[in-house]
Amino acid sequence: MTQRIDENHHASNKALAFEESEPTQAELLDTLDITKDGSDKDDESIESLHDTQDSYIYGDADATDQDTIETMTVYDPDADRLEDIEQSGDNETIVCYAYSRKTGEPIESLAIEDVSRALTNNNQFIWLGLYDPSLETVQEVQDAFDLHELALEDAFADHQRPKVESYGNDTIFVVVRTAKLEDNQIRYGTTAIFMGKNFIISVRRGASNSYSPVREHCHRRPEKLRLGPIFVLHAILDFIVDNYLPITDRLGNYLREQERNIFSHEFSKSTLKSLYELKSQLVHMRAVILPVQDVCNFFINHKKNELISAFPAAAKPYFRDVNDHLLRSIDAVNGLNEMLSVAMDTYMAMVTMGQNDVVRKLAAWAGIAAVPTAVAGIYGMNFEFMPELQIKYAYFVVVGAVLAVCLFLYAKFRKAGWL
Repeated sequence: MTQRIDENHHASNKALAFEESEPTQAELLDTLDITKDGSDKDDESIESLHDTQDSYIYGDADATDQDTIETMTVYDPDADRLEDIEQSGDNETIVCYAYSRKTGEPIESLAIEDVSRALTNNNQFIWLGLYDPSLETVQEVQDAFDLHELALEDAFADHQRPKVESYGNDTIFVVVRTAKLEDNQIRYGTTAIFMGKNFIISVRRGASNSYSPVREHCHRRPEKLRLGPIFVLHAILDFIVDNYLPITDRLGNYLREQERNIFSHEFSKSTLKSLYELKSQLVHMRAVILPVQDVCNFFINHKKNELISAFPAAAKPYFRDVNDHLLRSIDAVNGLNEMLSVAMDTYMAMVTMGQNDVVRKLAAWAGIAAVPTAVAGIYGMNFEFMPELQIKYAYFVVVGAVLAVCLFLYAKFRKAGWL
């Protein structure tokens, strides 16, 4: 019998940000032992209605608030796009389809309460997509798919490290961090994926692009969907990994802009601050991207898992392709990290050189000023007998000598580059 989340276990972290209007939902949230990634909730309430993959990456459009329509998802095989009209809630998004294993074509859209019936049919598999699901939806999904409570808890934990775990021989659990540019800031989210022999569930939380393009891509390639849930898993991972590279490109452009500031007259303390902030972003980005390589290698090299062995061997090359794309992002981050280290060293060297220039100028002017100071000090002494004071043109001779020495020193310092 499926174990449900213990409603009597009090959460140590009550930061779960499901904003529900019903009081009973708020009470349940205080007893749930899972947390939610912090994110702006008005980013995408029904994001799958529009393909916004590029708008956040390149800053071509802003996110808009849209009210979710409480109705079932409709599948129209003749439409150019899917009408992903979601099932419930403020930010909650639910899209569920059954697919034929024989043809790879979508058979029907499903409500969660219909999933148990569909899972008994071995000639089809279920693809359920969730975004910011409510607690009620989570418990319904847990019951319908018999998911392990520990995996479900990990799916809602904050700052979960990318990983892949097997729960017996019937379920594989994958966690991947997503990244998205919003208002010139990198925001991170989490995607948890549950995969069984005849189902796959994706749970998006926090900042990420809509997976509607992934579903459309798969619908255009039904021959690949015949591979089963393993191909859907590849498509989701490929989409997430492909969205890393535009972010690294944006970071690279920002680094090059800061490099130009270093060698211009505009660089200042703010430049060093910007470089350190960029360093912090690269470290975080690397921590998000690098562990995904272990996830890819699991599906490429793992031979002992019965569930993976049950899928066609033709699926493995797709994960090698994801790994290749991932390596590009890893190489880009590593390259930017090295360039940033060089830029910071160069900046500090430029600052040191600037300080040395100031010291040299001060020393040169001090040397020039020392000549009249010394002469004035000598003739400022109150001796009664100073023979040269009686000479008629002595004053003009002394002043002329002082000016000559000062001009000579100025010319020497100028030639040496000190002035």
